[in-house]
Amino acid sequence: MRGVFVDANESLAVIFERLEKPGDPKVRIHRNPDVTSDQLPKVLDGAEIAIIDHTALPTDIAKQCGGLKHVVFLGTGARSYMNPEELAELGISVHLIKGYGDTAVAESAIALMWASARVLAQMDREMRAGKWLREDGMQLTGKTLGLIGFGGIAAEVARIAVGSGMRVIAWNRSPKSHPGVDFVDLDTLLAQSHIVSLHLLLNDDTRGFITRERIAAMKPGVIFVNTARAAIVDEAAMIDALNSGHIRHAGLDVFTVEPLPADHPLTKLPNVTLSAHSAFRTPEASENLIHAAWEHCRRIVKS
Repeated sequence: MRGVFVDANESLAVIFERLEKPGDPKVRIHRNPDVTSDQLPKVLDGAEIAIIDHTALPTDIAKQCGGLKHVVFLGTGARSYMNPEELAELGISVHLIKGYGDTAVAESAIALMWASARVLAQMDREMRAGKWLREDGMQLTGKTLGLIGFGGIAAEVARIAVGSGMRVIAWNRSPKSHPGVDFVDLDTLLAQSHIVSLHLLLNDDTRGFITRERIAAMKPGVIFVNTARAAIVDEAAMIDALNSGHIRHAGLDVFTVEPLPADHPLTKLPNVTLSAHSAFRTPEASENLIHAAWEHCRRIVKS
């Protein structure tokens, strides 16, 4: 059984090579992070396992990948890049990797929260343009942070926020409990939170979950942070709320179109701090990610 890492950047390729063990399945590394979907059938060349970091695998392209039986997706957000149910109908199993970057993503969410509260990115831009912008920030000690969705990443966000003197409340689709966190209904969270941070997985039930009505129900002047998936949010409604000031500031790591076009409305708004879908990118998280990818490949070959 053969595999191909279809879209490896150099840093992930080096880790992948280093973590290979004697007796591992043969996996070829295709060092091209810019590979396009239509090139995948040729890149895979009949391999049974595709390791995919960020390249879309539409169902019609998968049909052209003769021999493909398994996709090891480097993360949990495969639905942003492929349709697992449709692939299953073709006999292709999609394997996800959970928990590898919980701390990395949580730290990024906290960084976006603090940067948004203190208007750091805007002041940096203005100073580089020769302007001395001095803005009042939001002091976060004693403020309420609301977490929508509560898995491993949200738990790490809660740990850091509680240690910073914040009150943390959360809503989850299924009942949960966690030290230092008060679980409340969604309406209460939206009404009470000075900062709302999104931590839901994207699926058919959560797509568009943060509607215009739910944005309107947030506390006026709220800070909104999204390190989950852009499709969970009504983007047009979010932009309207940013323009009106109902959302004081947004810290965003995920977007409906990636890479984000230079002329996208979000790039024109001063009260938005942007990062390039990089919340999970730390050496520690990458090590965990590639270790788990190899474990998937080993398990697949043995099964």
